[in-house]
Amino acid sequence: MHNWEDTYLEAEEAIRNSNFLQAKQLLENIIFEEPSTAQAHNSLGWLYRTQFDDYARAENHYKAAIKSNPNYPHAYINLIVLYTNLEQWDKARALAEKALTRPLVDKALVNYRLGIIEEYAQNFDEAINYYKNAIKLCLNFDSIEDYKRAIANCEYKMTL
Repeated sequence: MHNWEDTYLEAEEAIRNSNFLQAKQLLENIIFEEPSTAQAHNSLGWLYRTQFDDYARAENHYKAAIKSNPNYPHAYINLIVLYTNLEQWDKARALAEKALTRPLVDKALVNYRLGIIEEYAQNFDEAINYYKNAIKLCLNFDSIEDYKRAIANCEYKMTL
């Protein structure tokens, strides 16, 4: 039997190749052997959210990932995305605040998601402030362009 890291890499490759059922089985095998593997929980959460539309299971796996390893960064972003998609604004805000205190979490992306929350609530000035924070914290040119477009969208919406 090889270690969970090898199985995890196989599962990630299966996901890249759209072999979602195989990926799910591999990830479930990891969790059966090593129940506190944050990476496997996070990837299962992603599968349940994006491929199976099972949001309750996705949420449980993201939470398990965070509980297993509070410094594993990806589960925070994925769970914030889930909460914003489900329009669970209070949960999204609370998790975002927690995520901003964790090392390794992409703070630009968290600020962007907070901007989305405020934009949806039509709090355009607050949204713009979050998008500006996202730009200041961002090191990726393509993302900066996205954040600039988000600001322009809010400025346009303010004229309506």
